[in-house]
Amino acid sequence: MVQLTHGGPIKIALIHGPNLNMLGIRDPEFYGKDNFDTVNKKIEDHAKSIGLEVSIHQSNSEGEIIDFIQDARSWADAIVINPGAYTHYSYAIRDAIADTRLPTIECHLSNVHAREEFRRHSVISAVTTGQIVGFGTNSYLLAVTAAKTLVEDSHR
Repeated sequence: MVQLTHGGPIKIALIHGPNLNMLGIRDPEFYGKDNFDTVNKKIEDHAKSIGLEVSIHQSNSEGEIIDFIQDARSWADAIVINPGAYTHYSYAIRDAIADTRLPTIECHLSNVHAREEFRRHSVISAVTTGQIVGFGTNSYLLAVTAAKTLVEDSHR
């Protein structure tokens, strides 16, 4: 296990953007049948199983998402974010991510590249380490694992 300067396990800030609190209700053909609490439980269980701490936050408000990203600078080792619709136009979230200088994984439940044209462009991806899309709830699990690997690799 990698020993971090804060002496504990790797800490991941996981951020759900707008409408993701409606998982299980909203467009299950794109986002799956798992409800929001089930998705979060799967994320928490996976993080624990690979030795991580994860703090999960969801907001429908751009400002609250930015506040959480900025706060993550003081305690997190990496960020996993599904910015939802903000993916396509929030330069403010993009700038907040860039300013953290933390490894950041952008993830989406659906394959945004196989959907409507407007969903295919991310203003966020240019400042993230990588993007994971199209694997349903597993997108989050893959992103958490990728974030762990990024942090571990940076401390070798």
